[in-house]
Amino acid sequence: MRRILIGIMLAGAFAMVSLTLVGKSLPRPTGPAESKAAKEARLDDTLAAAVTVVRVAPADFAETVLASGSLVAREEILVGPEVEGLRVTEVLTDEGARVKKGDVLARLVADTIDAQIAQNDAAIARSTAAIAQAKASIVQAEARLIENRNALERAKPLRGAGHMTEAVFDQREQAARTTQAQLEAAKDGLRLAEAEKAQVEAQRRELMWRRGRIEVTAPADGIVSRRMARVGGYAAGAAEPMFRIVAKGEVELDAEVIETRLAAVQEGQMARVTVAGVGTIEGKVRLVSPEVDKSTRLGRVRIFLGDNPGLRVGAYARGVIATSSGSGLAVPSSAVLYASESPTVQVVRAGRVETRKIKTGLAGGALVEVREGLQEGDLIIARAGTFLREGDAVRPMPADDAKLSRVRQ
Repeated sequence: MRRILIGIMLAGAFAMVSLTLVGKSLPRPTGPAESKAAKEARLDDTLAAAVTVVRVAPADFAETVLASGSLVAREEILVGPEVEGLRVTEVLTDEGARVKKGDVLARLVADTIDAQIAQNDAAIARSTAAIAQAKASIVQAEARLIENRNALERAKPLRGAGHMTEAVFDQREQAARTTQAQLEAAKDGLRLAEAEKAQVEAQRRELMWRRGRIEVTAPADGIVSRRMARVGGYAAGAAEPMFRIVAKGEVELDAEVIETRLAAVQEGQMARVTVAGVGTIEGKVRLVSPEVDKSTRLGRVRIFLGDNPGLRVGAYARGVIATSSGSGLAVPSSAVLYASESPTVQVVRAGRVETRKIKTGLAGGALVEVREGLQEGDLIIARAGTFLREGDAVRPMPADDAKLSRVRQ
């Protein structure tokens, strides 16, 4: 009996072990069958590309135009001698010197002019003597004329009475006419002598004017930017100026601007000009050239900087001209795709890419103003590209998180 009980217990234990093993081998029942759309969505989420996104937010804009060029004089004065052909005896100023109107810059030799003045003095003396001589001739001619006319008047009754021949009467009449002609000639001689004296006196005034111009003076206040005068050289007049002066020391930037941005530049706009070794200086647009260089497609702009001792004519400088300002919704310039029809951005909605047309406005730095097509808070792809299309699944990563992930890598 005992053996029978032991056998029954062993059989029961074996049966329980067998059921346990069979239960593990059988498949467990699952829930309802998974849909095809859910499987595709789960697969898209797995394959979605990670993109950096930013939110549309308001910002202030200051649109600028870049310009670069060289510093030039606002107005350059060419100083040359008013008297040509004279030798330079002394130079009293040098480059970089500040001068006032009327300051003597150089002196010329006056020996030649002094000799011409002495000759002119002699000519004036001759003219004066000629005038006196002409006046004496007139007095003599007038006396002879009176005498001959009186003789002619006395001969008229004698001729009528038959006491004078026709030949004698004709002689007296001819003598009166000759004396009249001599008087007129004497008067003409006086006028000629007076004219010659006037001419000589005019020459003297010119010589005295030349004598007073042997000192080359500054015509206006300014800074001497270049000196060509040398002691011992000869004054060449306007062909070769002796000095170049920056009028009032005022300097401006003669800059070049690309053709597409030239229309935005207007006179009176403020600019910030950076000069190497000096720093940044405030300026104002003084002139916008109406001409564009057909070979370089660049226009010229003059930015007035004023009198600054640190500025040097000829130095290179870069300017930033503030053309307009405003505020509005901003997106990164890298997020805008410029298509043929209109600019677009790629908006992320529910993990999908949506291409949206926008209307842009001002552009400043790395931001672009959006006037139509977006609302504040919209999530857009920070760096749009053609590798993303409408409806593509993406995994948005905020810009800060994207930077952190790159640091971790």
